[in-house]
Amino acid sequence: MNSDPRKLVSESPMSTMQVVAVAVTILLNALDGFDVLSISFASPGIAAEWGIDRAALGIVLSMELIGMALGSVFIGRVADAIGRRKTMLGCLVVMAVGMFMAPTSGDLVTLSIWRVLTGLGIGGMLASINAVAAEFSNAKRKHLSVSLMSIGYPVGAVIGGTIAAQLLKTYDWRSVFYLGGTMTVICLPLVYFLIPESVHWLMRKRPANALEQINSTLKRMGHAAVAFLPTSTAAEERHTATGIFSPALIATTIVVTTAYFFHVTTFYFVLKWVPKIVVDMGFAASSAASVLVWANVGGALGGATLGILTLKYNVKHLTLAVLLLSTVTVIYFGRSPADLGRLSLICAMSGFCTNAAIVGLYAIFAHAFPTHVRASGTGFAVGMGRGGAVLAPIIAGFLFEGGFGVPLVAFCMSFGSLVAAGALVFLKMQPDDYNADAVSDEEPETASSPG
Repeated sequence: MNSDPRKLVSESPMSTMQVVAVAVTILLNALDGFDVLSISFASPGIAAEWGIDRAALGIVLSMELIGMALGSVFIGRVADAIGRRKTMLGCLVVMAVGMFMAPTSGDLVTLSIWRVLTGLGIGGMLASINAVAAEFSNAKRKHLSVSLMSIGYPVGAVIGGTIAAQLLKTYDWRSVFYLGGTMTVICLPLVYFLIPESVHWLMRKRPANALEQINSTLKRMGHAAVAFLPTSTAAEERHTATGIFSPALIATTIVVTTAYFFHVTTFYFVLKWVPKIVVDMGFAASSAASVLVWANVGGALGGATLGILTLKYNVKHLTLAVLLLSTVTVIYFGRSPADLGRLSLICAMSGFCTNAAIVGLYAIFAHAFPTHVRASGTGFAVGMGRGGAVLAPIIAGFLFEGGFGVPLVAFCMSFGSLVAAGALVFLKMQPDDYNADAVSDEEPETASSPG
């Protein structure tokens, strides 16, 4: 049998092994969601024990985002160079070291170093698992698989945060990091035994034992072995060495990075400022936390819903729709009355739309970038987007300090999603085909009318 292995993966029903591989990526993304919330849970204990003010604590809270930005941009390139599997295992080791060493810190500088290290691993992991979810799926369910992977973030935030809250009733802030480290170590054997190297990556890179590795993976998927690997197309040979800033891909890189950056400013405005806004309305901190939980629940439902809809509808059109709805719901949140029930509902709606848009953008990353730069492209867009994550609470804070009320601040911050939609209009989407790499290479991505 001499079919292209990519065609077998793309056109065949997904095997149990492929479903399990996608499930592992969901779990790995949940680690990211837990980590973001874990430092928030640990921060009151850290501040009380060390006697530090909010300004100093804010620096620590930003360290992971800096590390994640750097990890997404630089380690994403490593995943394209040495393989998805090796990079994921390496990132898990880095994350585990950072998690277990954080509780040993005795000062802010040391803690910040371990938080940056943890962020580096998480950033690299995000770029890698987006590629894995896409490349272990068939063509029909590729967007669904990437969407499901993406909702691991809010699911991890909700479940992990709930467990952390229970731990803190008995133990100190260090227990949160020990929990995160333990979860990370558990994931190591899961990746090692359940996720082989991507067939798509092996076909592009052609290492010395590529045929043996591909046949081993095909066997686990329930396919017959191939006698030899088909010759690379002229387009594949010509463009394997090109990067995300090559003439063929620079328009795609700019458009998706711009869209992600601006939407993330809206997304993190909701994530970071909802508790403070709710408390300022006169509610208890515990009530504010419950409102944020509802935002994450809505986010998980929104991501899952968008993923299911991609089985029937165009992912770009769906993403444009939820970006516009994100703008509306965030404006509506800013005008909501001081009623806990309505606030929870509105935040759930806002979380539904804003996270659905995040999920849609991740699916677009996996589709728009060919195999040889899929992790690099995803990593760059996500890494730059972390800049938006850092800026969002700062911009909102300055607006509040300038005397603007919640309705006007929410109105201003909602425009991140609107700008993202405007940028995404210009993205040209290629046909969803097993050999889309060759299609992408032969027809450079350019700014165009909606595709």
